[in-house]
Amino acid sequence: MVVTTSTLLSSNTIVPTPHNSTLSSSSSNPKSSNISSINRRELVTSLFITVSPFFAAPQVNNPTNANPISLPISEARGLFQMPPVRLTNRYYSVRAGESEYESLGIINTNPVAKTSVDNGLSERGKKQAIKAAFALKSMGACETNFWIWPSITQRAYQAAEIIAALCGISRSRIVPEYSFLDARGLGAYEGKKLDSVSEVYALDSLSPNRKPPPIDDGTPNESVSDVFVRVTQLMSILETQYSGDTVIIVSPDSDNLTVLQAGLVGLDLRRHRDLAFAPGEVRFVDASSIPTYKQPASAVYKCLNPPNCN
Repeated sequence: MVVTTSTLLSSNTIVPTPHNSTLSSSSSNPKSSNISSINRRELVTSLFITVSPFFAAPQVNNPTNANPISLPISEARGLFQMPPVRLTNRYYSVRAGESEYESLGIINTNPVAKTSVDNGLSERGKKQAIKAAFALKSMGACETNFWIWPSITQRAYQAAEIIAALCGISRSRIVPEYSFLDARGLGAYEGKKLDSVSEVYALDSLSPNRKPPPIDDGTPNESVSDVFVRVTQLMSILETQYSGDTVIIVSPDSDNLTVLQAGLVGLDLRRHRDLAFAPGEVRFVDASSIPTYKQPASAVYKCLNPPNCN
């Protein structure tokens, strides 16, 4: 596989990344047999980590350390940082309704199975998705030029189709997201009872970098920081691609949305669980505040440089 990538910084500035870099190993070259395969998520994460230091804000009091590529807000829509200075679009977060696996009380986060029928909405989940669609209509989300961005995960895409139908738009307004909105990979907790997810959140409260134990069945074991990278990349795409539009983000799980909202409002990522979404819950994304009923118990929660909140 040959990768040729350019990162668009503004209409006049392009920083190219290495050209013709070969990632796949060659069977004819024994020295290359140790090169492991790289999936899309790992590649995007590595690129994000590589370029993020160059996007740090300049030190105003020290001109010699100023960032040479810092741009005015009007020219830097692609350089999305958390918390954002502003949002150019209106956003609504929707957690898909209950899945068949969830109805059985089983954790299922392996992306291999994300499009399977068993990952679709349960009967209860379909009703929750219908309620979510009506909630969006009552909030005015369906009245303006809007797009629906669901995970390709079966239950999220089904929820998006229900929302589109009740809002009176065609499927052409549904833009499936293939990776950045995958349900958070819970590693060795795959297949266990849903109640055991509380152990994962106990780790989250200690550090956003703590990962669930790994497993060898292909299920990722993602930390809060890993999820933060994905949702930040998603917001960068949306803020670059649209302007003045309404975007409805449909996630198969709660963690994508809680980490996203925590980053947007500057909440310590270790506290993301305080913003938990119930199946079918709809929330307007307000980058300046958190809903009153979701306020953390402590008033000390701000994090101005996520995911580094210590």
